[in-house]
Amino acid sequence: MNRDWPEIKKLLSEAGLGFGFVFTEGPSHAIKLVNEAILNGERNFIAVGGDGTFNEVANGIFSQNKINHDEFTLAAIPVGTGNDWGRMFGIPADYKQAIDIILKGDTFVQDVGKVLYHDNDTSKTRYFVNVAGMGFDALVAGKTNKQKKSGKKAGALSYFINMLTSLFEYKPKQIQLEVDGESRTLNTFSLTVGVCRFNGGGMMQSPNAIPDDGLLDVTVIKKIGMGTLAIQLKNLYNGTFIKHPKVFTKRGGRIKINPLKSNFSLEADGESLGHGPFEFSILPRVLRVVIGEKNF
Repeated sequence: MNRDWPEIKKLLSEAGLGFGFVFTEGPSHAIKLVNEAILNGERNFIAVGGDGTFNEVANGIFSQNKINHDEFTLAAIPVGTGNDWGRMFGIPADYKQAIDIILKGDTFVQDVGKVLYHDNDTSKTRYFVNVAGMGFDALVAGKTNKQKKSGKKAGALSYFINMLTSLFEYKPKQIQLEVDGESRTLNTFSLTVGVCRFNGGGMMQSPNAIPDDGLLDVTVIKKIGMGTLAIQLKNLYNGTFIKHPKVFTKRGGRIKINPLKSNFSLEADGESLGHGPFEFSILPRVLRVVIGEKNF
């Protein structure tokens, strides 16, 4: 990010945008920075970074209740591992093109997901704007985040490599899934809850998600053979994997997930969080975002 900032700063200045900026210093720092900026009167934010940065800026907005959420507008200049939220809304990786979209100023009011999870014995809340993943997804995200923290480059290729190596490590978990009161027990390899469609650097694990329908899209990949999973890997990128009999999908507004035998880890918008049990809910049409071409 520090390497890219001089170019981005120059492009923003050339575009005639008035802006202040601050660098984050660690996990969750952007949440605090946004809280402080809101108290100082700021209402428009640009997240320069990856999906995790965008998530933290959104959490900075929704973790406070002094200012109504409809007063804020959030834009993105993607500099990250997956940039999956940007895929949904046509935000390119090219910095100048992303800034041109901000200048144009087209906006969309999207839903925001909310998850209650656990960090050891503490119950915590996190908002998410794209996709939350559990099980296998959380393991892969955790590996990628460790690489980033150690200073190693963690792009889409490293995410894909982490995904392949994790196939040999991860064991399916028994969970109880409840969607709007309807409960079932599943032997689960991977589970995603999506506001939007893309995660993992372009995989489409919630291919039918609509970001302003007031519903969360649940996708469960049940216990599946290694060979079958390898064959289906390409279908994760076009969404057709959901036709497989080992895949369960459901939509709802309130979702509860209870691990039955062992911990079930969570990531939200690529940020590694805690473990279950989880409670998901949806905040309909609460976040105004600057968009390019809608991919839904």
